[in-house]
Amino acid sequence: MQPMITAKQLEKFHEDFSANKAYAVTMRAVVSAGVNKSAVNYESCRKDRHEYSIQLKQGEITNQKQSGRCWMFAALNTMRFQVMKNLNLETFELSQSYPLFYDKLEKSNYFLESILETLEEPTDGRLIAYLLSAPLNDGGQWDMFCSLVEKYGVVPKDAMPESVSSSATREMTGWMTMKLREYACTLREAYREGASMEELRERKDEMMSTVYRMLCICLGEPPREFDFEVRDKDDRFIRSAGITPQEFYAKYVGLNLSDYVSLINAPTQDKPYGHSYTVKFLGNVKDGRPVRYLNVPIDVLKRAAIAQMQDGEPVWFGCDVGAFSIREGGIMDPEVLKTDELFDTEWNMDKAQRLDYGQSLMTHAMVLSGVNLDEAGKPQRWRVENSWGKEAGKDGYYVMSDRWFDEYTYQVVVNRRYLTEEELRQYESEPIALEPWDPMGSLA
Repeated sequence: MQPMITAKQLEKFHEDFSANKAYAVTMRAVVSAGVNKSAVNYESCRKDRHEYSIQLKQGEITNQKQSGRCWMFAALNTMRFQVMKNLNLETFELSQSYPLFYDKLEKSNYFLESILETLEEPTDGRLIAYLLSAPLNDGGQWDMFCSLVEKYGVVPKDAMPESVSSSATREMTGWMTMKLREYACTLREAYREGASMEELRERKDEMMSTVYRMLCICLGEPPREFDFEVRDKDDRFIRSAGITPQEFYAKYVGLNLSDYVSLINAPTQDKPYGHSYTVKFLGNVKDGRPVRYLNVPIDVLKRAAIAQMQDGEPVWFGCDVGAFSIREGGIMDPEVLKTDELFDTEWNMDKAQRLDYGQSLMTHAMVLSGVNLDEAGKPQRWRVENSWGKEAGKDGYYVMSDRWFDEYTYQVVVNRRYLTEEELRQYESEPIALEPWDPMGSLA
């Protein structure tokens, strides 16, 4: 057989396509409407109902707009649940711009420190290329958010509202990325010219002052203290004057973040179940809380998530949101898009193969706020609180089939009390360090 496509082959392709009249019908539909709209399965739309046997009441739907802050929105949405409960509020929103400021600041420092730690690496090597690829993107992980909260606390949204640059981060991140790559070049060239580590860190301190200035110009300077005032559902006025972000978190959120652990499901051969994992060069706060996961079968993620919601607490989770999901009606189900029938082909990779071959990874973080259990207590579908505004899904909520959970959910964060003693021992064991480009190093 010839390695190139021949005229004879093209003629055979044409004949095969023309021989099936259904292909012509499908072609006209897809050319006019697009692939996904033509493949929507109305039976899934009927089956995946927005009704649940366990359903937590959340506040108004939030909107991350043109930013990649889903991990922050999801984490803050689990935390505002506590504020609403503690203060008897109908709805409430924590500032997403506040942690964004410190995340960009800390990521800049983390990046420059990573450059200082890798001065002997070749510039055209895989590691430096990886570090330079996206030193300041919007994404993150649960443990990274915990590091921010433990250091800086949280504030209500009116204490640091959204700005143009927080709602649409591309311009700000682009200019800051340009500066950070320039700084990486400066530090590495200075090292080659004989500068000491002490001299390089002095330069880094000057660089970080510029980073801080750029962030203030884009987002505004974050509050060091503020007056908190709110009225509850019974019309009772609540005030805390001159409170700091750290004091606000301790008083009104009050979660002990060290109690919460990440469970992942990565069924690949290189990551045996029952072991804890971390990822090299993944973080934001230097010397903050390291990213750590326990890899377990998918049923363990479900068991723990259900138990936490049964006790009245929502669950942060990470998934591949774009796989077999539709915004209209908010449905996540492997059967909702019948593209196998549309293209007359099958999709045969399993979850492990999709991870190994780059077809799937965690791309988005949201909140589980309900689940429908059958009479035997088995999950059928899951209620998902998104952060894309009310227009996406059904009033901002998605419904996830249990099979979709199996195939495209990768991480849940739960209180350690929902783990067995053996699982806790495995989580606390020395983590296996994964390479920076491992799919489990992806940022939601």
